[in-house]
Amino acid sequence: MIVLGLLLIVLAGATVIAVSWDETAASTTTASFTVFDRLFQFTQLELFFAGVATGAVFLLGLGIVFSGMRRSAAKRRRLRASRTEARDRVTRLEEEKRELERKLEETPATPAAPATATAPVVDRDRDGVDDRVENTAPHPRVEVPRQSSTDQLVAGRHGRSDHR
Repeated sequence: MIVLGLLLIVLAGATVIAVSWDETAASTTTASFTVFDRLFQFTQLELFFAGVATGAVFLLGLGIVFSGMRRSAAKRRRLRASRTEARDRVTRLEEEKRELERKLEETPATPAAPATATAPVVDRDRDGVDDRVENTAPHPRVEVPRQSSTDQLVAGRHGRSDHR
């Protein structure tokens, strides 16, 4: 946007300079200008309106430059604010870390309790004896004899008696 505004300002300035260097434009009733091998003839009233249009183009260019500068400044302001916010957040986190490290150093280290003391006591029948160590089964464990491996696969081809 700033470049476009500067281009319009330069164009308006070049037009003013071209008209002011032409001595015949002020002395005669018509002024003629050649732009890109094309001849333009203006009366004094048309030359005045061309000057007004040139001034409008200049003001438009100036407005575009200022709006671009305002937008850039707002963008820089937002970026600066976000950087400050991030820096403050990091500072708070570092302060919290130092505080927690300080508290950790101040608290005395407690010795670890033996594993038997922390193991949960399972006493579902509430007889005062840990159920894991008491024999609660009504009978000793019965061993089941293993079956012979004469089982055949049902879905596969193994063990089919009829081969086709």
